[in-house]
Amino acid sequence: MLTQPLLDKLTQLRLTAFRAALEEQLHNPQYADLPFEDRLGLLVDRECTHRDNNRLKRRLKTARLPLPATIEDLDLSASRGLERRLVLHLAQGDWIDQHLNILVLGPTGVGKTFLTCALSHSVCRHDFTVRYFRTSRLLHHITLAHADGSYPKLLHSFARTQLLVLDDWLRDPLTRSQSQDLLEILDDRYGRSSTMVATQVPVAEWHARFPDPTIGDAILDRLVHNAYRLDLRGGSRRKVDSPLPMPSI
Repeated sequence: MLTQPLLDKLTQLRLTAFRAALEEQLHNPQYADLPFEDRLGLLVDRECTHRDNNRLKRRLKTARLPLPATIEDLDLSASRGLERRLVLHLAQGDWIDQHLNILVLGPTGVGKTFLTCALSHSVCRHDFTVRYFRTSRLLHHITLAHADGSYPKLLHSFARTQLLVLDDWLRDPLTRSQSQDLLEILDDRYGRSSTMVATQVPVAEWHARFPDPTIGDAILDRLVHNAYRLDLRGGSRRKVDSPLPMPSI
């Protein structure tokens, strides 16, 4: 087969990285010394890498993480309350296959959002689907869905997401209807998918923040009892990372 028709067929098959790598081989005489199997292996590797990168980009676009954090960026020192072995284990995503949850706890500014984004980015690398929400914005999104009739479709999309991240969990007071909506989302996910929440509110105070104790019991039952807990310690990372000099006193 002539070279150009072959290249055209590769484009037709959407093997764009394979085609680019083949053109590179055709224009570089050094590849001529390699056995056919080695050259073919290099072409296949290029296409696989290209597809893996594109799949990761799509997953990260869907996740809408607010920070470009990765596991490699994390400060896993003992002073922050993180167990290195556990965090690296969670980064692999096996807990999602087991339909478990994660609770990221700690005071304001300690780095909870950064940690949730790093873990979310890592599980995207392992081919899990992720969606991130600040809880207040999720509740606003649900209110709009009720108004325009898209609420059942929204519930279905949440149920299909393998990891749902809820940041600033229980920071603001909840109404009874908001609590019911959260319970419905978590009920669809229980035993089928995973949820990660980040909050400055200690777990012992969660129940009192629900206007209906029965709903509070049901939500805690679906979130807490099958969850890993990551308790972050230390001062505010915003102060540590601030580029502004501290004023003299």
